[in-house]
Amino acid sequence: MSMLTPPGMGGKKYRITGDRYPRMRRPRHRRRIVLTLVATVCVLGLTGWGSLQLIDVFGGKSSTAQAAQGKHKCRTGDTAKGPHAKPAAVGPLPKPAVLTVNVFNATPRSGLAKSTADELKKRGFKIGKVGNAPAAYDKKIKGTAILLGPKSAVDGPLKVLATQLAGAELKTDDRKGTELDLLIGDGFKELAKPQEAEKSLALLTQPSPRPSTADKC
Repeated sequence: MSMLTPPGMGGKKYRITGDRYPRMRRPRHRRRIVLTLVATVCVLGLTGWGSLQLIDVFGGKSSTAQAAQGKHKCRTGDTAKGPHAKPAAVGPLPKPAVLTVNVFNATPRSGLAKSTADELKKRGFKIGKVGNAPAAYDKKIKGTAILLGPKSAVDGPLKVLATQLAGAELKTDDRKGTELDLLIGDGFKELAKPQEAEKSLALLTQPSPRPSTADKC
């Protein structure tokens, strides 16, 4: 019996069976060290990036970039909307001499239709019918007046007639002719002053150019 044989085993031989053997595992502390280093690098990188962003914001670099971008936009706008840019094209408007206006009084006050028609005639308009308003409008207009005409007159004749009377309401109907109706309402006092009417007509013919973006830069 060998000296290495534990007591009581009587020198018997034992055979190790099975397919499982103890294996040596790598120490886990290396993996932890590697993960710790990677996390540290990520945190430092994010911190540095955030610091650069804060420096840009509070250091004025972003403001400078925004100002440069704004100037670029202003220069771009100058080419399209500069101080010498032409206003939008306006179609030719009819002269008062080619417009026939019917003047109707929708108020209880007498004489308004005739006096208004006479004044419009002095200003170059053709006068058609003069009298009381139709039943659909008689004593039912609370405002200054209603200017009524065909749908084709919205962008031309009705606007020309509106320069003679501030605050009038523009309406259209299905009439076949080109005549316009001026229906005087309860709020009517008088036609616009000739100078004011001429100024309104001039602005309607040649509108002022819109302010360009260069003025805001």
